[in-house]
Amino acid sequence: MTTQLMSGISQRRTSLSRRQLLELGCVSTLNLSLPELLRASAAQTTRAPHAGADRSCISIVLHGGPSQLDTFDLKPAAPDNIRGPYKPIATTVPGAQICELLPRLARLADRYCLLRSMFNRSNLHDPAMNAYLTGQQGKDPQSPCLGSIVSKLRPSSGGLPSYVWLMDMHANEGELVYQHGGFLGAAHAPVRVGDRLNNPAAAEFRVPVFDPPAGMPAARLHDRRQLLAALEPPGHPLLQSSPGRSMQHFQERAFDLIGSPEAKRAFDLNKEPAAVRDRYGRHPLGQNLLLARRLIEAGVRLVSVAAWTGKAADEKLDPISIMCWDMHGDTGKGSIFGTGNFGLGRALPCLDQALSALLEDLEQRGLLNKTLVATAGEFGRSPKISAAPSPGREHYPDCYSALLAGAGIRGGMVYGASDKIAAYVKDKPVSPEDFGATLLHALGVSPETRLGADGFTRPASNGQPILDLFA
Repeated sequence: MTTQLMSGISQRRTSLSRRQLLELGCVSTLNLSLPELLRASAAQTTRAPHAGADRSCISIVLHGGPSQLDTFDLKPAAPDNIRGPYKPIATTVPGAQICELLPRLARLADRYCLLRSMFNRSNLHDPAMNAYLTGQQGKDPQSPCLGSIVSKLRPSSGGLPSYVWLMDMHANEGELVYQHGGFLGAAHAPVRVGDRLNNPAAAEFRVPVFDPPAGMPAARLHDRRQLLAALEPPGHPLLQSSPGRSMQHFQERAFDLIGSPEAKRAFDLNKEPAAVRDRYGRHPLGQNLLLARRLIEAGVRLVSVAAWTGKAADEKLDPISIMCWDMHGDTGKGSIFGTGNFGLGRALPCLDQALSALLEDLEQRGLLNKTLVATAGEFGRSPKISAAPSPGREHYPDCYSALLAGAGIRGGMVYGASDKIAAYVKDKPVSPEDFGATLLHALGVSPETRLGADGFTRPASNGQPILDLFA
């Protein structure tokens, strides 16, 4: 860009209309693929001192709904058509048993808490998942995800985004709320990285949101930054409005992040020793959890990971195989107890390997005490096993399990209980609202904090944090 051009723009800038300024000054003018990165922070963030204000979270989303009866709440005394083929094994916590396909997690039971009394009101994937992600059942579809709330109230202080989502999920009935920021706005939607074909387990994995426009050299990018600065000088009326200030803020972040070595380093799994990558598992879930640890360590506040375990070697890639925990058995997906794309024989060993590696890694690095690890799906599976054409279990919201660790959670604890066939909650029910409030509490956010489209009409959560879970 020539000096004459810059001078001409400067002389004419007062005659540009507000609309022209927005068109020239918006991030799209940069032709960058970075809008998600700019949604990680926004101006006018509320910060309040709290014991958990420096904590972070890794949320492992078991999309599809894992069976409570075959994971964390086995019922060996139930009839054959309910209990399934897996045997319970002892953990390091007396009296607490989990599935035999989770031996590594069994040895780490003193590090986490099992919740066996979760429930949801919907047996449809999208409404149930949205309730889980927002901590709100049957509410406004503009309710923000808990990650967006954390982005608003506990943003990252470094150069990385506050909220990252690893592995895009498939929506069955509509839109999944994690794709936007709800009434908090696009500034608090997550940075979304990865899908079935481009994930950290793939040899050619890359993070395209960091790429500058194709063929644009650094000098030209610098010229564009100067152009925007000339079009929107300090004190210009456009920048006095809240949208204008936010736009300028996003522009600055766009340029900074493209050249940020810290951001690129955090997303670069090649920086990890091969032995560490092997320990997590060379499948998508393992490598995404390792990436989540790197992001938390670098300063990201909340990382959600869709827990896809990858394609079985002898099967095709299903169009919605990201929902590998949706194990019906009667929809052509094979047996819930098999080793295919939708089989616990494949999914549970991957989860055991990856989650145990994450807990040990966080502990060894001194991060577990300030990193909440939350593992759950949108609901559970039916107690009765369907028989045709393959064994499976159906959607079931009335009772399911979750796992919490770190960030002050009491390890070696089982909270709540189900009935004798894990069909209904018998003791200490945990709603999505209470689960969400517990997550926010662990991260130093009071559920009563006022939010809403207007900034004050709605609380961060309508639930009550389960204080008994904290040491």
